[in-house]
Amino acid sequence: MTADVRKLPTGFGRLWTAQTVSSLGDGVSHAALPLIALTLTRDPMALAVVTAAGTLPWLLFGVLGGALVDRWDRRRTMWVMDAARAALFAVPAAAAALDVLSIPLLAAVAFLLGLGGLFFDTAATAYLPDLIGRDPVMLERANARLRGTQTAAAGFAGPPLGSALLALGRSVPLLADAVSFACSALLVRSLPAASRTVSQARESLLRQARAGASYVFRDRLLLGLALRPAVGNIAFLAVETVLALFAHDHLGMDTFGFGLLLTAEATGGLIGAGIASHLRRRLGTGAALTTTAAVEGLAILGLAVAPNAYVAGVALAVCGAGMGATMVLGPSLRQAIVPAHLMGRVASTSRMLAMCAAPLGAFLGGWLASTYGVRTPLFAAAGLLLTMTAVTSTMTNNRRVEAALRAAADVTDQPEPRDPVQAEARR
Repeated sequence: MTADVRKLPTGFGRLWTAQTVSSLGDGVSHAALPLIALTLTRDPMALAVVTAAGTLPWLLFGVLGGALVDRWDRRRTMWVMDAARAALFAVPAAAAALDVLSIPLLAAVAFLLGLGGLFFDTAATAYLPDLIGRDPVMLERANARLRGTQTAAAGFAGPPLGSALLALGRSVPLLADAVSFACSALLVRSLPAASRTVSQARESLLRQARAGASYVFRDRLLLGLALRPAVGNIAFLAVETVLALFAHDHLGMDTFGFGLLLTAEATGGLIGAGIASHLRRRLGTGAALTTTAAVEGLAILGLAVAPNAYVAGVALAVCGAGMGATMVLGPSLRQAIVPAHLMGRVASTSRMLAMCAAPLGAFLGGWLASTYGVRTPLFAAAGLLLTMTAVTSTMTNNRRVEAALRAAADVTDQPEPRDPVQAEARR
């Protein structure tokens, strides 16, 4: 097969750089914020409030946020959200410098950062096809680069940098993240505007949000693509909840060893993102997605029965590779087949399902471990992943994928009759 030598547009490099810089800042804050919270309290419930506050916006405003993104200019939404998050980080940084930082303030900041992330992530997902077109091959290439560098920046470079900066003072990592968001905002601000017209829709926001959600639930392919991360989050959070305890009690690993275990998973994620296009060419997108889902389930099963840290590390690396490939193939396919005027709503609905599922996984993991033993959540997660693979395999098979791609190639982006965006497009 002849290699595709087409180049991504120049603007993609700026978007790529912006998201890489922002991801580095995310990695810094991901390590620093929990440690900063620990300097304020040792109450587990208080720490849980800070963690939960960051995910709450997706539960409260996920679909509505997608409807707003579909109304707004996506590039402007991205740079405004990054600029706002840069300014927001200055608040706890100043509070830390003045020694007035508190758990309620950190929780409020986490909530607002999560809200900004909701709008930015949804707009970025919807903007990418506007920037580079709807060719699945080009979208895969772009998503692979974005996913790879985000994993490297947030998973490898950011956390140790955050810990090192925290040693210089509580405000230092917060200021570093503020700078990363400001740089990202400037880069995104320089990107070309989307070619399509952005409508000032007058239809009910709730009705538009409902239309986006129903579009996902009525399309078996899109529903299958949404179920995978939702069910996957239940399984992976169940594992994550007990992984540290499992590593300590059953694998005999210390804190440094546990860090290496997580690094193995991130390394697998990088490899998976890199081989995603190869899997799609060899197997077809649908079969590749089914394969990666099965690999994840089998890898978690391998982790559950791992006799030592080395086998556990290999299992997590294989699981990470499956996840990395899935997170390139799934979004690329969605971006290629969903009409542009619905992209924000479809993306946010899918993300909201995944975010809502995460707390269920954490609760399930904790309950199973306390009731039946620490290995039980791992076996349950593996069973859940393999069952999900079997259920969704017909929903996302090659035949459905190819039919959806053909339909997307044949149909121009004309909004639904009840959607004001369509009325404007027709005019």
